[in-house]
Amino acid sequence: MSIVPKETIEVIAQSVGIPSLGADVPAALAPDVEYRLREIMQEAIKCMRHAKRTVLTTDDVESALSLRNVEPVYGFASGDPLRFKRAVGHKDLFYLDDREVDFKEIIEAPLPKAPLDTAVVAHWLAIEGIQPAIPENPPIDAIVAPTENKRAEHGKDDGLPVDIKLPVKHVLSKELQMYFDKIAELTLSRSDTPLFKEALVGLAKDSGLHPLVPYFSYFIADEVTRSLSDLPVLFALMRVVQSLLRNPHIHIEPYLHQLMPSMITCIVAKRLGHRLSDNHWELRDFSANLVASVCRRRN
Repeated sequence: MSIVPKETIEVIAQSVGIPSLGADVPAALAPDVEYRLREIMQEAIKCMRHAKRTVLTTDDVESALSLRNVEPVYGFASGDPLRFKRAVGHKDLFYLDDREVDFKEIIEAPLPKAPLDTAVVAHWLAIEGIQPAIPENPPIDAIVAPTENKRAEHGKDDGLPVDIKLPVKHVLSKELQMYFDKIAELTLSRSDTPLFKEALVGLAKDSGLHPLVPYFSYFIADEVTRSLSDLPVLFALMRVVQSLLRNPHIHIEPYLHQLMPSMITCIVAKRLGHRLSDNHWELRDFSANLVASVCRRRN
């Protein structure tokens, strides 16, 4: 027995212009109508689950009708709840109370604002504690130095307090500054001494050198561009890079974009050293091995 009563079939037939049906026609059509309804609702539930939702919507039903090549239901969509009214003279008959819409009102109504195009833009808020001077960031002059690194201000629109923090300045201890200056001196002028070899061992093992990594990166990149004709200095700089890469306590990945150009320069530069007798091939092989170790590290 179908859950769709035959009276419903008769009412639907009358609504589409069929005044009377045979006695057996509604009873024969009701099971088929029930089957079609179950089929559409099962497809609608599949659409709901694929959309990662737990509430069935009219969009799911329309998607199910489209999948079954059934003409979609046309009408005016509204987010308001449905209002049912009881039909006069009928106890169990209800209908939707639809408001009559005047087309003149719709045509003369002002157009809504066009929606903004969706876009995603990325920019740097700060690099090494320094705020880049780009239009997306507020100008430095607009931030007045507060008394205790931050202060509460009231916004112009909503009056809510806003905390403004100044960019953080990277401060090194005196010991780290002396250590960096000593390594730089050994690298540039005393790379053939046992003290430089001991310094390389310290660079590869010391656990407190991470604050110096950006300074070493800038120092190496700057000196490589200046010392392309000085082969011993280039060798010393690449050994410093090797020690930094070997240090397990240093997070070197954020600074590889500064170190890689220096290593590749020592591989593919047209001329390294100022004498034809300089063994620049040894430097190229050494730098190539460093780049290979970085690639293995990334993988």
